[in-house]
Amino acid sequence: MTDLDVAGLQRRLAEFAAARDWGQYHTPKNLAAALSVEASELLEIFQWLTPEQSARVMEDPESAHRVADEVADVLAYLLQFCEVLGIDALAALAAKVDRNEVRYPPKAPSAEPDSR
Repeated sequence: MTDLDVAGLQRRLAEFAAARDWGQYHTPKNLAAALSVEASELLEIFQWLTPEQSARVMEDPESAHRVADEVADVLAYLLQFCEVLGIDALAALAAKVDRNEVRYPPKAPSAEPDSR
């Protein structure tokens, strides 16, 4: 598959699940739980790493592969969750960023220190 858009990935995931008769299990509750489990599995990779080790996790091919797989699992369940509930994930994200830009405005540059 060369088409890597959200809608195309959601269709592919829906077709995958339908071919295995898994749609019956893809309720919002089950998908939210699965998303949480997969996010926890991603966290588990980093659980005992120092900040420095975590910053270098992608340098080791084995750990990089594990991280990429867990990211894929998290994204797959998130996309399926959005599909089931009719949420446009990109629009939801854009709206959230808009709200956060208002809620958390950039800090004004600080004045130069007093040089008394």
